[in-house]
Amino acid sequence: MLRETEEHKSTGAGHSIVIDEKQRVVINGVEDVDSFDENNVVLLTNLGMLSLTGADLHMSRLSLEDGQLIIEGDIIGLAYSDMDTRHQGNWLGRLFR
Repeated sequence: MLRETEEHKSTGAGHSIVIDEKQRVVINGVEDVDSFDENNVVLLTNLGMLSLTGADLHMSRLSLEDGQLIIEGDIIGLAYSDMDTRHQGNWLGRLFR
């Protein structure tokens, strides 16, 4: 239990995803949005890269200060591509490995 508390402190804001009837997703722990279009969203969270796929997607709210992103549309799927990037440097460094 103590370890979980320490991990949340080291990563800043907690990371969570709430999907409401496959029409709305609220993501906390967002650090940056790499790309966005009506079918795909790629973003960096405090736990790694996250890709969201769907149709007719649009951002209802983006607050990098709060680390929150709200997306509405037809949510098809979510996938993490790298679970822990904090110890691996920036994305450019990972690109040239």
